[in-house]
Amino acid sequence: MIPDLPILPNLTDPRLTRRVAGTDQTGAGIEISVVEERPLTIYLNSQEIVTAMTIGDYPEYLALGFLRNQGMLKADDVVTAIDFDEEIETVVVRTGRQTSYEEKVKKKTRTSGCAVGTVFGDMMEGLEGLTLPAVEVRTSWLYALAHQINTTPSLYLEAGAIHGTVLCERDRPLVYMEDVGRHNAVDKIAGFLFQHRVPASDKILYTTGRLTSEMVIKTALMGIPVLASRSGFTAWGVEIARQVGLTLIGRMRGQRFVCLSGEDRLVRDADPASVPDEGRKHRRKGAGDD
Repeated sequence: MIPDLPILPNLTDPRLTRRVAGTDQTGAGIEISVVEERPLTIYLNSQEIVTAMTIGDYPEYLALGFLRNQGMLKADDVVTAIDFDEEIETVVVRTGRQTSYEEKVKKKTRTSGCAVGTVFGDMMEGLEGLTLPAVEVRTSWLYALAHQINTTPSLYLEAGAIHGTVLCERDRPLVYMEDVGRHNAVDKIAGFLFQHRVPASDKILYTTGRLTSEMVIKTALMGIPVLASRSGFTAWGVEIARQVGLTLIGRMRGQRFVCLSGEDRLVRDADPASVPDEGRKHRRKGAGDD
């Protein structure tokens, strides 16, 4: 059963932030909220796969999405159980199919994520022959999503030092995930899609982080045809997006955005002049620029 939507950041969860005392630039005492960071070890059946640093919410989605994006869970795999033990900070995903990925686990590549993500050396193999559906994207949807997402109460606005990724349908945010690494936030989205068998071919993925090769690859592997961000691009990310037919839109701030892949799928049905511009002082998602 799909949970009630939209799923939004839970600012009342006491596990996610901590109040910490310090001093400001004048030496005066202050107390602020800071984001928690804790390890989560992911197992697939009896094999330890990876330990990720995460804020600790939605561990089941994170584990499923990570395994799915690494090609360790197949589209038709039957997950028989997901066991999360908060005390020992582990989550075990159990499948009906026997699995063994010893060689794959040895081939790791450190990524450019600000909270150092991990991908496996043959992840690119999943893109061979992949072409995403050529769906239209209305600029009115993009402007509406940017406004809604940037004004939604979030852990970033509460404590900073965190990234957000949002699964959207047209101009409606569906699932808003945050984490210390953008790769974790997008893996949670992938886990949601996999667990609830939600179609991805008509969705938009919005992220506050850079449009790197890892973000493009994960979006493509999920089957999502549109990826948008407040932040900028890497050349390899653009190259891969063009290869698989992913509409790639970055630097979305106020009236402005840049499309570097999929321009022919954009329907410009909104006048940029009708959209309030966003001055530098109004930038509200700066963590995604890291």
